[in-house]
Amino acid sequence: MLKLDRLMIQYGPLAVAKDIDAQFQAGNIYTILGANGAGKSSLLKAVFGELAFSGAITYQDAVQSKAHLNAWRKPIAYMPQDSHTDAELNTLEVVLLGRMDALSRHISDELLTEAVELLAELNISHLAHRSIRSLSGGQRQLAMFAQALLRRPKILLLDEPVSALDMAHQINLLDKVRHYTRQHQLICIMVLHDLSLAAQFSDEVLLLADGNIQAQGIPKAVLKSEILRKVYHVDIEILTSHQGSPVIHPYRKLPSNV
Repeated sequence: MLKLDRLMIQYGPLAVAKDIDAQFQAGNIYTILGANGAGKSSLLKAVFGELAFSGAITYQDAVQSKAHLNAWRKPIAYMPQDSHTDAELNTLEVVLLGRMDALSRHISDELLTEAVELLAELNISHLAHRSIRSLSGGQRQLAMFAQALLRRPKILLLDEPVSALDMAHQINLLDKVRHYTRQHQLICIMVLHDLSLAAQFSDEVLLLADGNIQAQGIPKAVLKSEILRKVYHVDIEILTSHQGSPVIHPYRKLPSNV
């Protein structure tokens, strides 16, 4: 279990997280939602150890601290929102960097096979020997996701993993997230802007606003028009897909005094 206890994150006088308490269980996908500037990415960075905070973050028997940050990060794969890289490497080499701890002058056949299979599962085998710098934003996202999975993490942190992908690749990647989370009993925490995708692929969603968790639970319980209207300041229509998950349709901007 991953736990946040009274977590506070500040940028100068601005608190983007105020005494947040949350628990994340293995085998589940948690998606953090909220308007721009709500602190979604900051929360992931704090869990990974890239951002200072007060309070406590614990995983199993370990407590995150600067003194033991390398050990803390060992079971974590973090895929940031910005996947740009200036590295003079091809896609396969970038994926293999996910297991830097196992790399040497000789790459084992087992590790190479695992990396190649991940590229195939994400339908990007044809990019294996292309320079990572030559790829589109969406192609880089898929490569970085393969790198994250190659780490064999226990905690998977994904910040806007489908922002640059078309619909087919969005569904493919999120299907893989769900499959790996279930199969390997990961704790997966994502940040998404697409509420309908969050509803379809999340076990629980956390709605952030004003530095606090405004609501947390299964998507059907949290993604209600009255809650979303207050957080996003738009009128919301909630439909239901044939699978039974909410489909969120915003349709107009409300006046600022509403």
